[in-house]
Amino acid sequence: MSFKRFDSEDFLVSVDSVTAGAFTGDNPSFGTAVVTSSAQTGGSSGLYFTSVQKETNGEIQFSVAFGNKEGSGSVLFDSGIDGKSPSAAVFSQFRNIVLGDSATNFSYGGHTPTEQSIVAITFNRSRYKGSLLPGTFNLGISGSTVVQLTDNSKDVTSVSFNEAGRVFQLVSGANGTANSATPSGAVAAGMTPAGSYGLFLPDIGTVILNVAALRMAKASGGAMDAAYATGARFQTGSNSNGNNNQAVVVAISESLRAQTADSANSGSLILNSVDNVASDFVFVRARNGEFNYSENPSFVSGSTGEVLYDAFISSPQTFLTTVGLYNDSNELLATAKLSKPLKKDFTKEALIRVKLDF
Repeated sequence: MSFKRFDSEDFLVSVDSVTAGAFTGDNPSFGTAVVTSSAQTGGSSGLYFTSVQKETNGEIQFSVAFGNKEGSGSVLFDSGIDGKSPSAAVFSQFRNIVLGDSATNFSYGGHTPTEQSIVAITFNRSRYKGSLLPGTFNLGISGSTVVQLTDNSKDVTSVSFNEAGRVFQLVSGANGTANSATPSGAVAAGMTPAGSYGLFLPDIGTVILNVAALRMAKASGGAMDAAYATGARFQTGSNSNGNNNQAVVVAISESLRAQTADSANSGSLILNSVDNVASDFVFVRARNGEFNYSENPSFVSGSTGEVLYDAFISSPQTFLTTVGLYNDSNELLATAKLSKPLKKDFTKEALIRVKLDF
């Protein structure tokens, strides 16, 4: 065993981005079936919060929660205290997380709608790892029409930031680009007269849907409007349970199911994650005059310490098999095993690269 102190140039830190699908099995596509737990949706939390699985008894992929600034869409905690309900709590929670201000309203594409109702879609932390990958988000919302949503990351020249990190607008379109066709009176391409369809927040794995945009009439770019007769529309009556979170789950589910029946008028749920993996590289350099002798019993006498064979003095040979990394206290921190022994003598030099991932 031989020791050598590393020099500063023997160390290098590198960061690599690893991309994978955001759903179980590292799949970028959610598929065509939305599964929820009847125990969860039938409970008290199910009135404003829904967990969505990809398959029965499978891993939770994301959750859907409804929030309203005034507390509408859910029953009050206490009938004697106005505005204090689960939907108000959800709205306040995400306003603090996203905007960092308990008095600021949500704004979408530069427009602040009068109706401050949101639907927060939060993706499973273990699935999206470091962050969501902008430009890969595609979400279909089905109602009186199907609206395919995406983030506008490929349309912007500069990225906006808030308390939650990077912020992109949700627009009608695909793969990070807005549709050129826009409803009359829309504030920008791919948006509606009530602003964008919401916010895409990749650094916290969250999508905020703008209810005011989604509930507009079909001609104005909405999907979950009052004219749609199924459960996929919003009910925001004061102090009554509207099951709006479950309405969004239905709207997503209807869009996904349409893939198999009407591919020309269907939506999808596609998303990738990205994880930045930091690696420490240590370059172990065995120069021609180094590591040519060994303390192995086949090399030296265990009793006298003498070299067993004269040829080992002038023309020694060793075989490198393991690299050990020690600190200044001579404590072994890590070992690296070579795939096969590496022959070393005075005529050879070796460079071994050790990679440590964190």
